[in-house]
Amino acid sequence: MKKFTALFLLLSCVGFAQITTSPTPALATGPVTVFFDKAGTPLESYNGTIYAHTGVTVDGEQWQGVIGTWGDNDVQPALTLVSGTTYQFEITPDLYTFYGIPTTSTITEISVVFRAASGSPQSEDLFTDIGAFQVNLTAPDEDSTTLLSAGGSLNITAENTGGNANYTLQSNGATIITSNNVTSFSYNATNITENQNYALVVMQGGNTITKNFSVVVNPNTVTQAMPMGVRDGINYNDADDTKATLVLNAPGKDFVYVAGSFNNWQPTSAYAMKKDNATGKFWLEITGLTPGEVNSFQYWVVDETPLANSPAMVKTADPFSTLVLSSFDDQYIAASTYPNLPEYPAGQSFETSVIQTAQVPYNWQVTDFEKPEKEDLIIYELLIRDFNEQKTWTSLISQFGYLRDLNINAIQLMPVMEFEGNISWGYNTAYHMALDKAYGTAESMKQFIDICHQNGIAVILDVALNHVYGRSPLARMWVNDPDGDGFGNTTAENPYCNITATHSYSVGTDLNHQSELTQYYVERTIEHWMNEFKIDGFRWDLTKGFTQECTGNNDSCTNAYHADRVNILMEYADIQWAIDPDFYVIFEHLGFGGSAQEEVEWANYRIDEGKGIMLWGKFTEPYNQNSMGYAENSNFNTMDFENRGFQQPRLIGYAESHDEERLMYKNLAFGNSDGGYDVTDEATALERMKAIGAVVFTIPGPKMLWQFGELGYEYSINYCENGTITEGCRTDPKPIPFELGYTADANRMGIYNAWADIIKLRRTRPVFHTNTFTIDSGDLTPRIDIWNESLPAGDLSSVIVVANFDVTAQTVNTFFPTTDDWYDLLDSDAVISGTVENVTLQPGEFKIYGNQPALLNAEGFEATTKVALYPNPATNSFSINTPTQQVTVYTLTGQLVKTYNGTAANTAFNVEGLSNGMYFVKITDDANRVSTIKLIKK
Repeated sequence: MKKFTALFLLLSCVGFAQITTSPTPALATGPVTVFFDKAGTPLESYNGTIYAHTGVTVDGEQWQGVIGTWGDNDVQPALTLVSGTTYQFEITPDLYTFYGIPTTSTITEISVVFRAASGSPQSEDLFTDIGAFQVNLTAPDEDSTTLLSAGGSLNITAENTGGNANYTLQSNGATIITSNNVTSFSYNATNITENQNYALVVMQGGNTITKNFSVVVNPNTVTQAMPMGVRDGINYNDADDTKATLVLNAPGKDFVYVAGSFNNWQPTSAYAMKKDNATGKFWLEITGLTPGEVNSFQYWVVDETPLANSPAMVKTADPFSTLVLSSFDDQYIAASTYPNLPEYPAGQSFETSVIQTAQVPYNWQVTDFEKPEKEDLIIYELLIRDFNEQKTWTSLISQFGYLRDLNINAIQLMPVMEFEGNISWGYNTAYHMALDKAYGTAESMKQFIDICHQNGIAVILDVALNHVYGRSPLARMWVNDPDGDGFGNTTAENPYCNITATHSYSVGTDLNHQSELTQYYVERTIEHWMNEFKIDGFRWDLTKGFTQECTGNNDSCTNAYHADRVNILMEYADIQWAIDPDFYVIFEHLGFGGSAQEEVEWANYRIDEGKGIMLWGKFTEPYNQNSMGYAENSNFNTMDFENRGFQQPRLIGYAESHDEERLMYKNLAFGNSDGGYDVTDEATALERMKAIGAVVFTIPGPKMLWQFGELGYEYSINYCENGTITEGCRTDPKPIPFELGYTADANRMGIYNAWADIIKLRRTRPVFHTNTFTIDSGDLTPRIDIWNESLPAGDLSSVIVVANFDVTAQTVNTFFPTTDDWYDLLDSDAVISGTVENVTLQPGEFKIYGNQPALLNAEGFEATTKVALYPNPATNSFSINTPTQQVTVYTLTGQLVKTYNGTAANTAFNVEGLSNGMYFVKITDDANRVSTIKLIKK
């Protein structure tokens, strides 16, 4: 826990310990009770079980004897509530036994990170001293930073228990003074003109305790104009790879130092940032960098006259960072997830920014991707964390065939920007321009996007720009922090954030989108992901939060019409379209009341240019009522965009998203029945899900499905890892279908195959690219009529979809518009005369009729023999089971290393010259289909 003291202002901020023990002092040779007060920590609002990730400091080495592994709830100690916000856990019979430490060693500290059951939120690293020998640093506070004017002085005093000890005071690594065989220490450091990192080392017998504190000197900031062309964040010098210019906009702050690996985290006055009077921004050119070498840094941001309970100094990464290192999260990221992850700098706290000149750009294979039309989108919403066991971009690539063969043409990724913790839905974003390392490297993400584009699939990012979370510099630089732990609520001085959210759906710290600084931050975020990662669209989370006109508890105001959010979100749309005229702009607004009119204005915005903002269209309840077999509230007629006042299909309709209860869960829990037909029977419920696909995906306009709906995923959205179901587990990790054997289950794969065929029909037939259709639903026998009069004679120009969601057989009228033959479009052999007036549908049955056969199995769109690469791993060569036009081999960073042209099936490709490791093999087969397979060379 850090404390800050401004002596030249006679101001100090004193915190309280979050961890205490009984007895005090605690001894390593007996039992100890550890107490934790969660007030003021990231766990303050968390009400689930708190676990202790705990170890000890042994012979000077921290985090020894750690109990279990991160996230192991079966082994790591669970805390019990004492009272209020205080919890405890027991260490018995003694520390040596509990932590498995030899009694010949010396234990001097207990180390703990307190965490939620899912791993996030979590506390910072906390330590408490152990042993009869204790040292009390009476002035200044331990781990404090004292602010001084140049030439100031610092009084240092300490005392110890257990008899005489030897004291050594060090500053910036050099010994200042020693005092031996005493029980107390006093020293007055005078004429301090440079920043100092002090360490008071106290030894008694074989025991050593070190107390750390520091001094930061006011550098008397130099005023100088910034170089031309630089902007907020890290600016690399195209002409000189040994230089970079840092720019920080910190209104109201007095001076800023840059501390980093390039100055051993001990910045002198040479690393005090200059100030540009024209913009008010701080800036500094860093020189002497080694091209290609990874460095990290922080800003030390100082306010000489802070508000009460606000820190005088905040250490923070750059808010425009594209890669940050975290003292909270990085130690739990496996090397297999993020190879060669830069090490978090020892002795620092909070995030640090990575700076690396001469970076090798990714070698994009697709530079001119042609996006699917907005009205033709079939979007697959995906959370990497819960998609497979490895939870990485490379594991997505290895299972890409599963996604491709479903015939979707867009993937929407839940937020992947740097979020707090490693296990999250991603909406607790702290750094919007930084990729979260929990899923892998930026290169592997680009590889995934490249492969999507090679296969005609667009990539959409979910972005949470309504708010930031507590680790964000936009929150931490202006924070009310009474306990001194670096977290707290924002203050009135914050130029980016609202003290109180101006809408009723607040999470995190609410951003003020009428602030020019916030607008600039958003614009830079947009630009980064579009240009650097070739993203095709953004899904904007929680757009109702973009108003400044309401209060936190006023739902009626939040859901009313607000011109300020209409206008600012249109401006953001314009920014995206200025970069890419065909970019997908998607809002999660879920409008009703006055906010429904906002959706109309957005959907019709610049529609004459082929644009228009797309809106999420939630139809979970009516579709679930159908799937369960209940007529009440089963009407989904407003899936027709025209019923909402939209001029073109800009409604993304869906039955499931990440935010709703799973249809199959409710089918099995609450489904209707009649006689021997029971929707709560698994096989029956799974069969009915095929019909859901028929009455969702055939409706013209963009559509979306949530991951594994195509397998009838039935685990509740509130499923807990221990098997219970509670709302507090909503964002917890969920069981993964590939590990549960779902793809070997014929009933589940029946849904996948049926939906794949329906989506294929929808995407390949121009009849669905139309605005002429009707929906008739609400009685469990919905009907959809689609026609396209612009198509030539002989084409499939009319489609009728009928389904029976009742639990008994139903006879439905066909109302064929012609007496010619009609065809079951999913079964080309099934023909019905147009003179037939009705058909009987069994419970859960559906039909898709057309006035011409679809001939789905006769066209090149369908999957054929699955491309396979063998052997894998390969030693000298590998082969491919199909004829190929071209085979190319790339490193994980996108470097092309091998190219082979025009080969027959089962040809051997020599790889003897490649180094051992992992590669990606891109295969273009003789039908011009593209596959990418991961190859291991050994």
